[in-house]
Amino acid sequence: MKLQKITTDGIQPRHGRRYRDACGAAFALELLGERWALLIMRELMFGPRRFGALRAGLPAISARVLAERLGDLEAAGVLRRATLPPPASVPVYELTEWGYRADEAMLALCRWALLSPGHDPTLPLSAAALMMSLRATFRAERAPADELTVAIRIADDRFHVTIAHGRITVERGAGEGAALHLAAPDTAPLKALIYGKRPPADLAPLGLVTTGDPAPFVASFALR
Repeated sequence: MKLQKITTDGIQPRHGRRYRDACGAAFALELLGERWALLIMRELMFGPRRFGALRAGLPAISARVLAERLGDLEAAGVLRRATLPPPASVPVYELTEWGYRADEAMLALCRWALLSPGHDPTLPLSAAALMMSLRATFRAERAPADELTVAIRIADDRFHVTIAHGRITVERGAGEGAALHLAAPDTAPLKALIYGKRPPADLAPLGLVTTGDPAPFVASFALR
């Protein structure tokens, strides 16, 4: 299959500034090897985000470093600045078409890293990171035979998850008409439910609210 060259409107990434190696993996590291770069892309994989929302998803990053990384990724053609349509009309960052094509590579990295005994699932996760982890840890052989739709609310973030025909899709949105609704103030109780297989009643003190039976959904995921 012939690979199609992606153009970035004349923008030239800083190819060769570190490795001077024509390998695609080396070039990918030149584009995304700086600290935080790949995690910024993760936060944008489910749609445009404001600067403040990106900082909230990456609380350990400083405003200065975030601005620098956003500038680097924009210069490389991975993301761009945009303005949401009215009534919001606020500036946001969003991935370019080429930036979104890193999705499968990111999922592959997640699945590969989960095989390591050094992975610590107790560490914090942003809402976008949890959604990415759902896609990475989905097990089709454990999924329900019938289509399942799930609305997930994490603080102000809303996602709509669909499991059907052995596949999972995750999109931003309220998920109207979903069979299962999960809500929590942060990702901690959802991690405990999905990966720790904790009973929902045990997690109510942590703010977990469930409407519907979460068992078929929870059974569809495994870290290893």
